[in-house]
Amino acid sequence: MEVPMDVVTDGGEMQRRVLALREAGRRIGLVPTMGALHEGHLSLVRRARAACDIAVATIFVNPTQFGPKEDFSKYPRTLDSDLAMLKSEGTDLVFVPEKDAIYPPGFSTYVEPPAVATTLEGAARPGHFRGVATVVLKLFHLVPAHIAFFGQKDFQQSLVIRRMVCDLDLPIDIQVCPTVREPDGLAMSSRNRYLSAPERQQAAALSRGLRAAQQQYRDGVRDAGVFRQEIERSLSDAGIQQIDYVAVADGYSLQPVESADERTVALIAARIGTTRLIDNAYLSE
Repeated sequence: MEVPMDVVTDGGEMQRRVLALREAGRRIGLVPTMGALHEGHLSLVRRARAACDIAVATIFVNPTQFGPKEDFSKYPRTLDSDLAMLKSEGTDLVFVPEKDAIYPPGFSTYVEPPAVATTLEGAARPGHFRGVATVVLKLFHLVPAHIAFFGQKDFQQSLVIRRMVCDLDLPIDIQVCPTVREPDGLAMSSRNRYLSAPERQQAAALSRGLRAAQQQYRDGVRDAGVFRQEIERSLSDAGIQQIDYVAVADGYSLQPVESADERTVALIAARIGTTRLIDNAYLSE
């Protein structure tokens, strides 16, 4: 049986549709995306379908979270295949706004992101989380869902969004779901398609380094410096030289730690060729 799926491009219509569904007692799950979908995104849709009555996805490549030297213009846009995948997963509604629907002429109001946004990705990509927080807040208003689902791969982003929801008393729950990985451990990402075959082999070193650090934790190591050295060794052995950061930090505040505990997370950002990849893992997992 073919699954019906509605695609909406107008923000006002989207908001009215979702509010009507809420009035009818339906529980709404939201999966915000920038398209170029992969199994990681689809796993979030499945979570939304399992937890809610209505699964809504959004597809919008948000220009305000890209820096002037970043890849906004070449970011993959695969709308037809994205919609086909969402339909195959039983998505009920998809919001695909044009830029002017999110940032109309004269738009000049932005969200100042919380303190957790200032380090790591925030330091490497100035203005990034200002754009993320602004677009996510707008999507939460246009798609007033009960729960929004995000992936752990964008770890700092999830902390920024959770803090924004808490600080601004937004009536939505945030669920952060496990990173989905390729068989060799590489975290699934829309940017993986940029990698050449040799670069793809190099990229697996990010997850290898994280797994090695996790093994050290299981073996009783707690010194954050030892974990960083192990991850950096994994990257170096693979020939990865452009490392933005390797951090061992508290999983709530992202402040660096000297001694790891059950909530400590290791985070990596590195460039392989022209492609920037991020990954992370709790050391205690």
